[in-house]
Amino acid sequence: MPNSFAQKFLPWLENASDAEMKREIDTPATLLIDGAQQGVKRIEIAYAPFDHVTQAAKIVIVGITPGRQQMANALQECRRQLQAGASWHTALAGAKVHASFSGPLRANLVAMLDDIGVAQLLDLDSTADLWEGASDLAHFTSALRYPVFVDGKNYSGAPSMTRVPVLRSQLETCLVAEMRQLPGALYVPLGPKVGEALEWAASRAGIPEAQVLSGLPHPSGASGERIAYFLGRKPKELLSVKTNAARLDAARAGLVTKISKLGGRV
Repeated sequence: MPNSFAQKFLPWLENASDAEMKREIDTPATLLIDGAQQGVKRIEIAYAPFDHVTQAAKIVIVGITPGRQQMANALQECRRQLQAGASWHTALAGAKVHASFSGPLRANLVAMLDDIGVAQLLDLDSTADLWEGASDLAHFTSALRYPVFVDGKNYSGAPSMTRVPVLRSQLETCLVAEMRQLPGALYVPLGPKVGEALEWAASRAGIPEAQVLSGLPHPSGASGERIAYFLGRKPKELLSVKTNAARLDAARAGLVTKISKLGGRV
């Protein structure tokens, strides 16, 4: 059953014109869910069709929040499917997959997950299969499910998700609820801010810390050197001062240990 936000916004979305869609993506008004002033900054939360939860998922990939481009991709794909006669359930599922992690980010994430043993744990040749034939095993989500903008720009981790009431409410009503639906899954946070939020939510959802795989470098291109070192592609002596080799070594060792202890439990 679609949630109240989907019930409210999907009828509008099905009939929205290109001009209306562009206006809402640029400056949400009809799709605005919530907003708050935090000091001198304005926080706004908009609806986009990221509601679908893959109920059979064994692994959950968690980003920080959909950006404006992801929002656009999801809205456009959901509208396309609705106008083609798809059910709400089908349109929501299709929009979620269409707008999920892609490009170099996905390739980096796959390489790191395979490296620490996740593919073997899930009985896959590679975690790349999670976007192909084994897509039913993966759920893609965000710590903040719906797009968050701070002073009109994509939210990137500040102010704190767990300390600001309007953001913490999203964690409580969306992320914690999703985790309770998938109590046996592995959770992979993308970046330290997401890791903090995910661990906060896991404690409230009753998810064991062993199932939260914190510590991977963020798979974006901006983390290229950290990823290369994590994967053994760049030696320690060639690292820049910006890369903390000891921290990455400890993170990788901890993740490999977690995966080995989880064998047969996922």
